[in-house]
Amino acid sequence: MADREERFRVVADVVRWSLARTGDAGRPARIVDVGCGPGSLSSRLARELPGAEIVGVDVDPLLLGLAAESGVRVVRADITDPAWPDALGLAGPWDVVVSSTALHWLAPAPLAELYRTVAGRLRPGGVFVDADNRPLDGDVAADLGRWVRDARAERAGVTGNEDWRSWWDAVLADSDLGPLVDARSEASIAHSSENEQSVGEHASMLRAAGFGTAVPVWQCGDDIVLVGVR
Repeated sequence: MADREERFRVVADVVRWSLARTGDAGRPARIVDVGCGPGSLSSRLARELPGAEIVGVDVDPLLLGLAAESGVRVVRADITDPAWPDALGLAGPWDVVVSSTALHWLAPAPLAELYRTVAGRLRPGGVFVDADNRPLDGDVAADLGRWVRDARAERAGVTGNEDWRSWWDAVLADSDLGPLVDARSEASIAHSSENEQSVGEHASMLRAAGFGTAVPVWQCGDDIVLVGVR
C-alpha cells in the first residue's frame, strides 16, 4: 500500500480530534481496535497516545499472538458474536473505535449489526474510524478508484512488495510460529468473500446504526478513511 503510514497517521489525527472535542480529561481514553490483526494500527496509536487504554480484538490466535508481541493488550473474540464487547473488560462508554483493512470480510448483515453495537457502546461525540479499500459508488467510479490507487502504487514503487499471500506463506514456513498456526487451524477460522459494499453504502449503514455524521476524511482512489461521529 503506497500510503499505508499516512493512512495510519490520518486515523490518529481523527482520534486526537475526537478526544480534544469530547474526551474526559479525568480518565484515560478508551479505544477499541476491531479486527486488530497483528496490531499494526493499535501499536501506532499506543505510541501516539501513551496514556490511552487501547484494546485490540480479533478471533485469529496467530494474529493476536503477533499483536501481543508489540505490547498491545488483545482479546480473542468473534466480532460477529453479540457478546464480544463484554469480553474487552472496558468499564463505561468507549471513546473511539478504529479498524484497518479488516471489515471488508464481513457480510452486510453482520457488518450492520457490528455498526449498531459500536454506536451503542460509544459515548456521544465518540468516533468510529475505518481505514480500508472501499469501492466508489457506481461501476465507472469504482473502476476509476481502483485505477487511481494502482497508479499511485506504481509511482510509489510498491507494486513488487510482499502481498498478503506471500506474508502468510512466510508465516507458515516459520517454525517459531508453528503453535499459533496450529491453533488457528484448530479454530477453523474462515472469512466470507469481500462484501464489495461501496463507501456510500458503508456511510449509509453507519447513519442507520446511529451515527449522525458519516464521511470520508482522506482518500486516494478507493483507499479511504471513513469516519462516523456518534
